[in-house]
Amino acid sequence: MDNDTLAINGGSKTITVFEGGGPPKIGHEEFLEMADTWGYSAETIAEIRRVIEKPNAGGGPSFIHYGNPRSKVTRMERQVAELFNVRHVMGVSSGTAALHTAYVAADIGCGDEVLVPGYTFMATAMAVVVARGVPVWCEIDESMTLDPNDVEKKITPRTKAIAPVHMNGYICNMDAIMEVAQRHNLMVIEDCAQACGARFHGKRVGTIGHLGCFSISSYKTTGGGEAGLVATDDDALFARVQGWAEAGGLWRPDRYAKSRWPGELFCGVNYRMSELEGTIALVQTQKMDAQLTRWRANKRRILESLPVYHELTPQAVHDIDGEMGHGIGFFPETAKEAERVVAALQAEGVGCGTRGANPGRDWHYYNYMEPILDKLSATSDGCPWSCPNAAEAAAIEYSPDMCPRTIDLSNRHVRVNVDQWWTEHDCKQVAAALTKVFDAFYTRNPSGNRWLDVIAKKN
Repeated sequence: MDNDTLAINGGSKTITVFEGGGPPKIGHEEFLEMADTWGYSAETIAEIRRVIEKPNAGGGPSFIHYGNPRSKVTRMERQVAELFNVRHVMGVSSGTAALHTAYVAADIGCGDEVLVPGYTFMATAMAVVVARGVPVWCEIDESMTLDPNDVEKKITPRTKAIAPVHMNGYICNMDAIMEVAQRHNLMVIEDCAQACGARFHGKRVGTIGHLGCFSISSYKTTGGGEAGLVATDDDALFARVQGWAEAGGLWRPDRYAKSRWPGELFCGVNYRMSELEGTIALVQTQKMDAQLTRWRANKRRILESLPVYHELTPQAVHDIDGEMGHGIGFFPETAKEAERVVAALQAEGVGCGTRGANPGRDWHYYNYMEPILDKLSATSDGCPWSCPNAAEAAAIEYSPDMCPRTIDLSNRHVRVNVDQWWTEHDCKQVAAALTKVFDAFYTRNPSGNRWLDVIAKKN
């Protein structure tokens, strides 16, 4: 055969094999560095090295989500969608990224008002500002979650969405919130950063509103590293979620094609979850329901033997069977009294805490969130506060005392921690310690009701 004939025309192929080669881009050393991050000893790492350096790692792992048939992020998204009985789930880089993505998907824009609770992490409100909307603070009630009655009072013609926060694993009254939203034609974007897996009347939080946002990071009961999720049953909203959080268009059949429908393509960002985070989240979400079952069981064990007292108000619980269950809350009559009872409980060995009469600065309480209260934007244009299109909404006046009930409840609230791994004996000890202190300080209600009875009646 003529060696000068082009291979495409039947000639000899010039290159048949390359002699050069090397190890995969990501291989043994990266794996061993992860073992160090996991906290394994030098001796254990040396043993791992001895074992893993024998086999051929081939081309090494791929940490890319899209186009990877073995993607752990994809597996995790499908697993969560099945666990939560929701049509769509997208993994993103953090809970804050999830919030920002959801606000954009809900078309929150310049001057649109979003109602947020005064007790939440600042990200709930910051992401509104980043989306160029205006957060409006609302009171919480004795459940330590958004007060639906105050929400209704704060609605204006500029209000576009409500952002209920299932704070600290406490569950919002979603029936009341959804009823308000439906009457006023508002979007509901659930912040479930601290309540992954919880339920309200049988339905997972984050699947009741139009969009649900989750943080599954090392700071949360489920998760590790930094990661988040956005969930929705709405196909059109999910297309916008994908368009914002994966602006490279990798989810499209033809990535570079023109818009398939008006508004499909727009300028977005990259909030993709990494395969490393997805791998951890895949395992963590499998553990989620078992964790919640243990917490709820132990909380019930404590509450079913705990008497009720005249001077203490049990924290309202909107779904005793669906909440996270890792804390028992109550309200003494004053913040000073809350400090006194906490000190006594801690002396008995009970893990608990309160804000008290002189609380420190904390970005979980609106009155310390100066970036919002002082209308501070990231860029010199001052948007949304100085934007002509947002002038009416931006004229809202913030002050540290604008939600007095939130401050009062937060400062009086006492939280007793519940451990999922406690035995029945451990729970009896905690109940005995609580009863001992409460009997010394307060007056039992002669009705004979237990704490659990009071909470169950309010559900």
